[in-house]
Amino acid sequence: MDFYQGKETLTALEWILRAIIAFIFMVIVGRVLGQRTISQLRLMDFVIALMIGNIIAHPLSDEKLGLNYSMLTILVLAVLYLGGTKLVLKWHWFRKVINSEPIVIVQNGEILYNGLKKARISIDILLEELRGKQVENLKKVALAIWEPNGNMSVFLEPKYTSLTPASLHIVTASFELPKTIIRDGQISGKELASCGKDEYWLTTELRSLYQADVKDVLLATIDNQYNLTIFFYK
Repeated sequence: MDFYQGKETLTALEWILRAIIAFIFMVIVGRVLGQRTISQLRLMDFVIALMIGNIIAHPLSDEKLGLNYSMLTILVLAVLYLGGTKLVLKWHWFRKVINSEPIVIVQNGEILYNGLKKARISIDILLEELRGKQVENLKKVALAIWEPNGNMSVFLEPKYTSLTPASLHIVTASFELPKTIIRDGQISGKELASCGKDEYWLTTELRSLYQADVKDVLLATIDNQYNLTIFFYK
């Protein structure tokens, strides 16, 4: 395990082992920190991601630096991050210190210039964000808010929103996500059992409807009406 320590020179194998260990370690750390650190970054997420990336990069490019102390530093940062997220959830004042407040930048079809200055975004960025939300006319916007994670939430005036069954007082069936019962030619027994079906029923359906076997199926899902949706290998 000498490749953990700082050395004058490392062999090619030691470089490879150091990279593999660092990669596995960072995957584990990312798993512990959670998905928030790899989605839209807030202040604390950005800081921890920047520091961790910088710390782990050095021993992967400089043989004189040991990997062990970099890993120890990252573990300390991970503990601080997890502790910080708990404090954000527990204490409102700490949450206000760490996270910015949402900023209103458009209201009733009018641009709030003070909001733009506070969010430090230009008119071009505002228009770009609106285009990303498929909003072609700023006058249609009832409210646009610049969120702490750098995204913009846009709410249109009710007269410009799409009609829904609820607005027309139409009763619809409740939503239920279809269950994946075959993935890559393998049956998910647990999902199949939760539908009240077994493998015999599934294989019989495949043969009668598609003249196919389970191994031919890339993906198969089933809804609450027991309708199958099948995708085959091509």
